[in-house]
Amino acid sequence: MRLSTKSEYACLALIELAKNHDSEWITIEEIARRHKIPKKYLEQILLSLNRSGFTVSKRGVNGGYRLAMSPDNITVAEIIRLMDGPLAPVHSASEYFYQHTPIEKNARLLALFCEIRDYIAERLENTTFKDLIG
Repeated sequence: MRLSTKSEYACLALIELAKNHDSEWITIEEIARRHKIPKKYLEQILLSLNRSGFTVSKRGVNGGYRLAMSPDNITVAEIIRLMDGPLAPVHSASEYFYQHTPIEKNARLLALFCEIRDYIAERLENTTFKDLIG
């Protein structure tokens, strides 16, 4: 599994929002500055997170972004799947994004990649953004 910068930036933004979950709205500028994320790119990421129900936004001078739910209800796996798709190293080992691949021709090789998928998925599905801030 290899994360895109989109997933990395999404996770950094969510960590920032999780740290401030019970306080004020956080602006895109603030998150971008703290984590050196290009502002336009971060806008696209936060729009995806907003559309998927992970964040809410408020316009205006006192506006910004907040988590739409508690950080202990958002897993790292959910965010990576949203941004990058499957957690499995190959599509034929994916539970949610299955597609045929040449690896299926060898059952043992496919089983190896399924084991890798299971380990990665278990770790990421059991890690919340609350875990990452505290």
